[in-house]
Amino acid sequence: MRSIQTEHAEQVCPRFHRAVELVGKRWTGAIIRMLMDGPRRFSEILEAVPGLHDRLLSERLKELEGEGLVRRQVYPETPVRIEYELTERGRDLERVVAEVQRWADRWLAGLTRAAH
Repeated sequence: MRSIQTEHAEQVCPRFHRAVELVGKRWTGAIIRMLMDGPRRFSEILEAVPGLHDRLLSERLKELEGEGLVRRQVYPETPVRIEYELTERGRDLERVVAEVQRWADRWLAGLTRAAH
């Protein structure tokens, strides 16, 4: 007979699952990684992430904003300037992103940008 602890250990924590689904969604990790370096304009993110299209970037930024990870800052200039930056909640992912980068550098070292 299995112990309660063993049965519980076999279940995936719903919070963990939600976090992985959120951060692991296509393009989301790359967007978060770009914003780790500071506020960025839409066009800067789009240019820095090969293969990402404007419609998808807009969708992901709205999702991240809705989750409280990204803040959209509008500067009332002419022309209007809009920047996206990580919130405290988003910046709290820095260690996670660094560990994923470390893992990628170790195990995916043979991949190049052209391979994506």
